[in-house]
Amino acid sequence: MKKTRLLSLTLILFLFWIGEANAGQLSDRIATFPKWDNKPTVQVASGDLVYPEWMAGTWIVKSTLVDLVAPLAPEITTPGFEGNRRYLNQPVQFQVKFIKQNLLGQPLIGQPLKLIPQAVKVKSAVVADRAFNGLSLARAYLGDRTVKAVKVDPDSPNRQITLLQGDRQLISVVTGRTTEATAENGYVTTEVFGQQFRGNRVRPYFNQVESTTAYHYVPNSAVKIVADQFTAVYLSAQDPDYFKAGDRPIALYRYRLEFSPQTDL
Repeated sequence: MKKTRLLSLTLILFLFWIGEANAGQLSDRIATFPKWDNKPTVQVASGDLVYPEWMAGTWIVKSTLVDLVAPLAPEITTPGFEGNRRYLNQPVQFQVKFIKQNLLGQPLIGQPLKLIPQAVKVKSAVVADRAFNGLSLARAYLGDRTVKAVKVDPDSPNRQITLLQGDRQLISVVTGRTTEATAENGYVTTEVFGQQFRGNRVRPYFNQVESTTAYHYVPNSAVKIVADQFTAVYLSAQDPDYFKAGDRPIALYRYRLEFSPQTDL
């Protein structure tokens, strides 16, 4: 499999929410897209990701790539960037689930839509069905035959591995995240994760990815949740061009997400 297809997995692999940023910090970052010159400020990722109650359920997501930019081209580019142009303005549909999980005794930093971050202990919370969602998304982009399985580390929801045809693997580890409340029915989130591509006869490839997403709940609409998602790809320290790029992204993507409730269960 070419890196072009593998890198499609970086686009919207995660939906997430935990911790809170200073007021306006993430909104201001979104307003400057695509003029991003550095990585966002995030908290160290710990525990699972908590979503608002209105995220609970099974959803059909329509994801549309609406913009992509290579800020450092032609000097520095990422494998797969040009190939990803084929997704521009082409909706991709997949199913996701958000479930209630017993988290009694686990500290969760920042509860949905609170303005002051605080460590609390809750009995249950809405979290993503990570294995299901990861498999659903990966197969939507790469096909059922290419993607064999998605597994989440039982000891950490922040570690995930995608098993691909031909003994290839994509390992993703969330390292940091933060969020910002924007309104009663909206929030903004940022998550940063490291990725490693492995395969037989293929040199391992590393990078870092940021996904910043602004969600809005629209209860009286057929599409209950809409979101703008911004994905930035950064070079890892293992890359020979790392010091040239620094903390500047080498690829930027913007998506429009629409969540409609799954009714034919």
